[in-house]
Amino acid sequence: MMPLPFHSRLSKDIAAGVMATLFIFSAAVFMPVIGFVFSLFIPLPVLFYRAKLGRRHGMIVPLVALGIMSLLFGGITMDILFFSGLMLLGFALSEMFEKALSVEMTVVVACGIVLGAGLIALLLYSIAANKGIYTLASAYVATNLELSLALYKGVGIPQETIDTIANSLDRIQYVLVRILPSLAAASTLFAAWTNLIAARPIMVRRGVDCPDFGPLNHWRAPEPLVWGVIGSGLMVLIPDLGIRLIGVNGLLVLLTVYFIQGIAIVSFYFEKKKLPRTIRIVLYCMIALQQFFLLIVICIGLFDMWINFRKIDTNKHEPDLPT
Repeated sequence: MMPLPFHSRLSKDIAAGVMATLFIFSAAVFMPVIGFVFSLFIPLPVLFYRAKLGRRHGMIVPLVALGIMSLLFGGITMDILFFSGLMLLGFALSEMFEKALSVEMTVVVACGIVLGAGLIALLLYSIAANKGIYTLASAYVATNLELSLALYKGVGIPQETIDTIANSLDRIQYVLVRILPSLAAASTLFAAWTNLIAARPIMVRRGVDCPDFGPLNHWRAPEPLVWGVIGSGLMVLIPDLGIRLIGVNGLLVLLTVYFIQGIAIVSFYFEKKKLPRTIRIVLYCMIALQQFFLLIVICIGLFDMWINFRKIDTNKHEPDLPT
């Protein structure tokens, strides 16, 4: 078979990238309960095709996907802004791959670009809608709380529990609006790390250049971060509500970092024990769905700086391990 001409291959790659993005987007929007899992991977096709096609051609994939999403939603909405941020995250990660940065700086700079662009977009959206940012955020949270309550009713949660949640919606909304900055930062950070891990084996198999960050299941958070956890924890104990909310915001971001470290430790032992892929997936799902296991993973990541569960020298760069 003769190779496709360059323009034919380029068009085929762009179409594949757009279709992959829209498929994940559709699953995220139209599949209840587990849709949020799919939304995590919206950056993945954008990252891959930006790395494969370059900046100029790779940019077409998210722009076309964004245009189709806007048509489906009937214009620019808060949800469109959310999905745009995820696509920008994939593009920014691929940009950072070309800068020869450490894995920490790659993730932090990419997240900073997304959060900064998100803030600017939110400001412009608030001006266009003639509403304040707080009003927009509050309305968005209230709408999603109502949708969540309707979902709980649909999946058969006891009426007593639903009534309890319904009676507490105002207080839940009050807190959620004030921790939105940390929720946005934590979710962006987690999405960046997840897509970084998911993209590397795909890029290696497809022959696309990918930076060698070493085995990511050896990764550890910088040691000074533990003082941020201690400081944020102490702020949560102070009676003043404003200071407590600052502490909660800090904890949400920092504990996400230690959750990532904990997952790295779990992955290290899964690999060391050569567990079958199916068992790994089941155990990862248990961690994601059970708060108890999630807290255990966070604690493992947090206490690793003192215990060093993996007994490895993290200053030594080793060749990457197969996943």
